[in-house]
Amino acid sequence: MSDAPATIPAALREAAATFGDRPAYVFEGNTLTYAELLDRVRSVASGFVTMGLQPADRVVIWGPNSLDWAVAALAASYAGATVVPANSRYVAPEVADLVERTHARLVLVADGFLGKTQIADLQATGKATNTAIINLSDGLDPIADQADPGIDIDAIAAAVSPDDIADILFTSGTTGRSKGVMSAHRQSVGVARVWGELGGVNEADKYLVINPFFHSFGYKIGIIVGLLFGPTLYPVATFDLDETMRVIQDEKITLLPGAPTIFQSILTAPNRNDFDLTSLRLAVTGAAVVPVVLIEQMRDVLQIDKVVTAFGMTEAVVVTMCREGDSAETIANTCGSVVPNMQMRIGDEGELLLKGDYVMLGYLDDPKATAEAIKDGWLHTGDVGVIDEVGNLMITDRLKDMYISGGFNVYPAEVEQTLIRLDGVNDVAVVGIPDERMGEVGRAFVVRRDDSLQEADVLAHAKATLANYKVPRQVAFVDVLPRNLGGKVLKNELRDQVKQGDTE
Repeated sequence: MSDAPATIPAALREAAATFGDRPAYVFEGNTLTYAELLDRVRSVASGFVTMGLQPADRVVIWGPNSLDWAVAALAASYAGATVVPANSRYVAPEVADLVERTHARLVLVADGFLGKTQIADLQATGKATNTAIINLSDGLDPIADQADPGIDIDAIAAAVSPDDIADILFTSGTTGRSKGVMSAHRQSVGVARVWGELGGVNEADKYLVINPFFHSFGYKIGIIVGLLFGPTLYPVATFDLDETMRVIQDEKITLLPGAPTIFQSILTAPNRNDFDLTSLRLAVTGAAVVPVVLIEQMRDVLQIDKVVTAFGMTEAVVVTMCREGDSAETIANTCGSVVPNMQMRIGDEGELLLKGDYVMLGYLDDPKATAEAIKDGWLHTGDVGVIDEVGNLMITDRLKDMYISGGFNVYPAEVEQTLIRLDGVNDVAVVGIPDERMGEVGRAFVVRRDDSLQEADVLAHAKATLANYKVPRQVAFVDVLPRNLGGKVLKNELRDQVKQGDTE
């Protein structure tokens, strides 16, 4: 497929030519076809250039999923610029840091989101003085209306190279200052194509995009997948369970990627039977812990034809994915096999190493961190994993989450996988906590179905299925586990809860 588009502008132009009058986006009652999307992007991109945006400049986008977010990102790409998504829940100093580190020429802000004053707060930092601030909440018409008609925006778009930097996505920063992950157009487009092909995405699909656009999965496996395969995208600004089920029913949604908690929420919703969710044909999820029963219920109760798990990270968006015909056990217990154009192996300490077309170019302005992450061409992921006899990957934990109890390494994900199989456990996370005798021991944070499940039940199950040093010494029942918008458990917050409890 050498003639396949390898840049985002080229993918957009081909989408308009191929899918034309088919709807590209439906958002808040507005529908935009693929042909209209191209026209809209061209006009906004021309407006950006009129404002002084030049190829290779950086454009920060700070806001929730919306039609204008997608148009702004595509317009920045069409103008030859680099897209820098900012977490919609960031506060102004965090965004100002991104603006400063990327030397952004433009920053688009959804002012008023969640009742906040983002623009005023950003200006108050004093760090965005050389950056034009655009209010996404006012729409993009003012940008398009000021475009200089003499600008040949298509020539600028055609000059974008597959090797140009398409986007810089910042890591969560849970282990230190966030790092800017740089990807070329060929990488962002290529990984979207692989995912779409393995998922069988097509123009008849209706895709509910719950994953945030600022996340690699929402942006690349959402917006860019749309350009390549022609589904209709339904962006979700904030997750609401009843609204999600209503949209699935009313719009006959067929694609629903999301964290396991999304599907658990749907399955346990008391009013789920009030909605017809049978249009769903493909669900993609992934986490260290995915209960087998969840996969079975997604298939049997929700009647989703194809349920798969996958693994990726900001530095390599899609690494593995399950395939058609995989068993519920394979889908729940593994992340599938490696995708085309990627390689993986297990290195020292069981660490997963990756090589291939979709591994990042490197970290922005951080050659030291880049050299530490990529050695001899292999990306050191920080994830501990096992590859089974047929090539399926099992992620057992993060190296940083491992704790040592009585001289033995304990990988929390292994313990979590065991506890989640106990009837009555809806969700679980395990962290290591200090212990005078053992060094560290485990504390399990458990979300239970009801009060009938007691600490003794959890510990008895653990003792029957795990070596003694792996058995948690404490169980804390919680209503919900803290998670980021990508669905990952925020274990630092759990550790902080432990510390606060020790000092109270």
